[in-house]
Amino acid sequence: MPFDPSLPDDVHQSAEELRSALKSHGITLPSLGIELTGFASVYGASLVALGNCNVATARSLAEILRKAAAR
Repeated sequence: MPFDPSLPDDVHQSAEELRSALKSHGITLPSLGIELTGFASVYGASLVALGNCNVATARSLAEILRKAAAR
C-alpha cells in the first residue's frame, strides 16, 4: 500500500491504544510494539507489531473477539 501523507499515522499512539484496550480485557501481548523496519520502508508504512503470545492469551483474545462480533 503506497504511503498516503493525508492520513494521520501515529504508530506509537496506535500501539498504546491497542495495549490499553487489550489490558481492559485482561490481555497482555508482551511483544506488542513498533515494527522498526517499517520506518525504513519505501512506502513509509508504520506498522504495529503484535508479536507472540501463549495459547491461553490467544484463546482469551479469540473469545473476546467472538463476543464483540456477536454484538
